Amino acid sequence: MLRRLVVTAAASLASVAALGAGLPATAHAEAAPLPLPTLLAAPDHLTVTVSGSERRIDGTYRLDCSPAGGTHPDPEAACRRLDQLTAERRDPFAPVPADAMCTQQYGGSTTARVTGRWQGHAVDTTYSRTNGCEIARWNAMVPVLPAPGRAR
Repeated sequence: MLRRLVVTAAASLASVAALGAGLPATAHAEAAPLPLPTLLAAPDHLTVTVSGSERRIDGTYRLDCSPAGGTHPDPEAACRRLDQLTAERRDPFAPVPADAMCTQQYGGSTTARVTGRWQGHAVDTTYSRTNGCEIARWNAMVPVLPAPGRAR
């Protein structure tokens, strides 16, 4: 029974896609069906938790994208930054490579944890400012993460 349901659903989706592919050139883009991954993807939302700062930036913020919203102080700018990094084919949540050579500078005790979903992928990563590589990784995520030296 489950197999029949799956086959029927797949055939239905294929039919809808085939109909959308045959749209005339004058049809509006909005009329075309969404690609299957877009239909099945969970909405983009992240939880950003900042702690250990000596300024008043500690807290937990929810960031929703598409459309931008949540409790984040600047959701539009944060979503634009994530979209920009993704368009540049950079994983905004990738850790510093294990073999990276990093300067031994200390940017403070502030840490951040980001969890949730981004473009259909689960996110669970942490950020710190413990060396030059981690500071650069943090700075690349501003305004998703708070800018150094500035309270929000």
